[in-house]
Amino acid sequence: MQVNEIKQNFIILNVFIYRVFNKDHFLKGIVYFSEKICLIFVQTSKPHPMPMIIFLVLVAVIVFWLISIYNTMVRLRNRRENAFADIDVQLKQRHNLVPQLVESVKGYATHERELLMKITEARSAAMNASGINEKIAAEQTLSSALQGLKVAVENYPDLKANQNFLQLQEELSDIENKLAAARRFFNTSTTEYNNSVETFPANLIATSFGFTRATFFDLGTEGRQTLDQPPTIKF
Repeated sequence: MQVNEIKQNFIILNVFIYRVFNKDHFLKGIVYFSEKICLIFVQTSKPHPMPMIIFLVLVAVIVFWLISIYNTMVRLRNRRENAFADIDVQLKQRHNLVPQLVESVKGYATHERELLMKITEARSAAMNASGINEKIAAEQTLSSALQGLKVAVENYPDLKANQNFLQLQEELSDIENKLAAARRFFNTSTTEYNNSVETFPANLIATSFGFTRATFFDLGTEGRQTLDQPPTIKF
């Protein structure tokens, strides 16, 4: 009867962990393994081992709960990194477009040499940046420089009427719209990750294993309230 009671208790424990940990089959397997170990212990030990079994079960549940929290933070961090990979595709397309844009402006806006140099340097820094946070900072600088160019070319009607420039403007606008969509998904993933590492008691584990608050991707040309709106570029 004692063995049957233990089996019944582990069935209840299995159902509990199965629901709490979102039907994690790995945890169910661990509980099943623990059940077998405890049954062997009961069959080969002195009577009334239940206090020890209860203690071991509680320890196991706590350990697996901590493992689940850790794995959740890892998954959310990886999701954020994958989301930035989609952004990186659009950023590379923008990097490729900048030299053509600079050359197109050069022939008309001869007095904007300093601004064009700033854009070229910002592009180079963005291309050489490594790591998500460093890339975000570099792209903010590039976006700010492009914003300055947007204002400057208003003084050059001939440039605004140039067909090559108009085509580059359209391509850049398309890239920025795609970048805005990818940025929204990235910032959503960043929010989920930050929530996971800052809420109690997960923040205790986050501190122990080096999980820290992540940076949002703000292009630096607009306020936080307008980040979720695709920018419209009109030179």
